[in-house]
Amino acid sequence: MHPMWIALVSIGLTLLVVWLVLTLNVGETRIDQRVTREYGSADPQFRRALGSLLGPPIVEGNWVEILKNGEQIFPAMLEAIRSARQTITFETFIYWSGSIGDEFADALAERARQGVRVHVLLDWFGSARMEDRLIEKMRAAGIEVKRYHKPHWSRLPKLNNRTHRKLLVIDGTTGFTGGVGIAEQWRGQAQDPDHWRDNHYRVEGPVVAHLQGVFMSNWIKATGAVLHGEAYFPELQPRGDLPAQMFSSSPSGGADSMHLMYLMTIAAASSSIDLSTPYFVPDELATKALTEAARRGVKVRIITPSSHTDSPVVRRASRSRWGPLLAAGIEIFEYQPTLYHSKVLVVDRLLASIGSTNFDNRSFALNDEANLNVLHQGLAAELNEIFEQDLEQAERVTLEAWQGRPLKEKLIERAASLLGAQL
Repeated sequence: MHPMWIALVSIGLTLLVVWLVLTLNVGETRIDQRVTREYGSADPQFRRALGSLLGPPIVEGNWVEILKNGEQIFPAMLEAIRSARQTITFETFIYWSGSIGDEFADALAERARQGVRVHVLLDWFGSARMEDRLIEKMRAAGIEVKRYHKPHWSRLPKLNNRTHRKLLVIDGTTGFTGGVGIAEQWRGQAQDPDHWRDNHYRVEGPVVAHLQGVFMSNWIKATGAVLHGEAYFPELQPRGDLPAQMFSSSPSGGADSMHLMYLMTIAAASSSIDLSTPYFVPDELATKALTEAARRGVKVRIITPSSHTDSPVVRRASRSRWGPLLAAGIEIFEYQPTLYHSKVLVVDRLLASIGSTNFDNRSFALNDEANLNVLHQGLAAELNEIFEQDLEQAERVTLEAWQGRPLKEKLIERAASLLGAQL
């Protein structure tokens, strides 16, 4: 090979290695020991820890409506958008082309043409399947549209950091969060493999200011602009009886904070843990926390996808790690009809943590995430009822069945598990 080509290849390989080191990092790891159990979820100290050690103060007087599947979710979101009078702030990971994408673009554009200030923050990677014409339509109507962490040589270290948050705030008074992206797969009622099972939530009350604040944190990162004033942060009156906080995490602001919140919540569990998650790849600390909970008598149930999944690698990595969980008596179920995309943690029929976070390292260390934490038996009961309904369409995986997997399957799953830090 000619020396010039050898030099070029060497430079290319060096740049590739540098890129991999910069982008495929897993963030700072500060939690390296298990979180010990100091109190239960009903103890006032647990509430103080949520509000003081982990995040913003828990505020009273909120109302949350559970929206199940696209048949309920999209009409509620579109109705709220069309009702906007002053401002709309919207941050999402997935926004793909399709009829629902057109509906949202049309609704947002119509409000912008009527003088509503509309700000849309799209993750660059998650919106890669969005046609340019939709963005052009929004911008032509006066909407401010930004792509989060679009690839650029100056931002290579941030390329692996995506915003996975799903936030919509109308006039600073009504918020939406949950697991839903803007795509055809979320339409319908989870009636077949082409229509996914998910939850989203409409929120009113003082905690909506938390949702708005979480949006603003990434808007400032993306644009350098600060949106403030009464149009974005009005005085909010009580709308219900739910105590809540909007908890967020980001690699630039403490990547392990969401991880810590989950570990502390599991450690505080006294009787039950019901976890719904589409991507379940527990690390060693999470596995220890769950198994210790089970061994002290907590009933732990987990619903995760079956072969209907958009990420077979994640499912294989997940299944490779189930041995200690199943041996500890934890019940794991695979949802059968379609992709299970619901992200809900309910502890002791008291605490509900709902939002964008998956139970994996990508959510805990790499992505920007946001969860609404609510301490209320009424909301927890509603979510538990939905969990029971989902269980009826799921199949339990026993320890014996897991141990009896074919050798080839075990080897593939073990190989996938080696990628756990990036999943």
